[in-house]
Amino acid sequence: MTIFEHLEKRPCPVCGAKRAHARVFMSASYDPRRLTGASFASRKAPEFMSYRLLRCRGCETVYAAAAPPAALLAEAYAEADYDSSEEAALAADTYAAALAPVVAALPQRGRVLEIGTGTGVLLQRFLDAEFREAVGIEPSAAAIAAAAPAVRGMIRKGVFVESDFKPCSFDLICCFQTLEHVADPRALALSCARLLRPGGVLALVTHDYAAPLNWLLGRRSPIIDIEHLQLFCRSSLNWLLRDAGLGSREIRTLVNRYPLRYWLRLTPLPGGMKRAVGGVFASLRLDRARFGFNVGNLLAVGRKPG
Repeated sequence: MTIFEHLEKRPCPVCGAKRAHARVFMSASYDPRRLTGASFASRKAPEFMSYRLLRCRGCETVYAAAAPPAALLAEAYAEADYDSSEEAALAADTYAAALAPVVAALPQRGRVLEIGTGTGVLLQRFLDAEFREAVGIEPSAAAIAAAAPAVRGMIRKGVFVESDFKPCSFDLICCFQTLEHVADPRALALSCARLLRPGGVLALVTHDYAAPLNWLLGRRSPIIDIEHLQLFCRSSLNWLLRDAGLGSREIRTLVNRYPLRYWLRLTPLPGGMKRAVGGVFASLRLDRARFGFNVGNLLAVGRKPG
């Protein structure tokens, strides 16, 4: 059975509204023959494939009207390729810097959990910030195999399951560029709220489909991807955190810094043109130069009362 067979209809995964309470955001566009080992990998070259997307009239979440069963998705991520160690380290630097004020304000720095940790590079940043224990969850065997030996033992292979942890056992839970991929983001947010100690924080990083660049690119935006079961904006992230009972909410733009060759990979230029431009960048020794761009990523933070 391929990932596109037996798609299951779904309501809004954030507020639960029926599909009748949504309008079409984008028609379906995918081809099973184009799937590769990188299709469910992180920071891949865009394929610009998507399910039929609806936009909820209530919380404004954009979501797949029908999606593959959770078990098939788990298998796809478990078997996905991994080849983004440099970008993962740079992203971890960005996230650690953005979270520094949040971490400084925590009542204590006991345990931190990262859902979708990849190679676990951010786990080391948390230990450097004086957390006593860091735990990561990652479905991709290739990503875990690429983890540094110092953090590999902190990573649990599989998908997030609330019952694997005790209630009120974490001071910080992070889910960065992963929320678009999970089958039920509302259930995940509610679970995280139960796992946080009073005063603990849930931090999310997602794409913003309402950002000007994504509106301009439309279907050729790299966020239009078969991996993404839903897309968020400020309104939908605020709804998600509020529904989970998290207060002191803050949502702001996050600027990532990557090598120019990575930014080129994300553009909707034809493959031949990308290679030509990449060759020019390499000849000028610009391909590894790092630049920060506002491409519409959001950092959302909510704190558990108490």
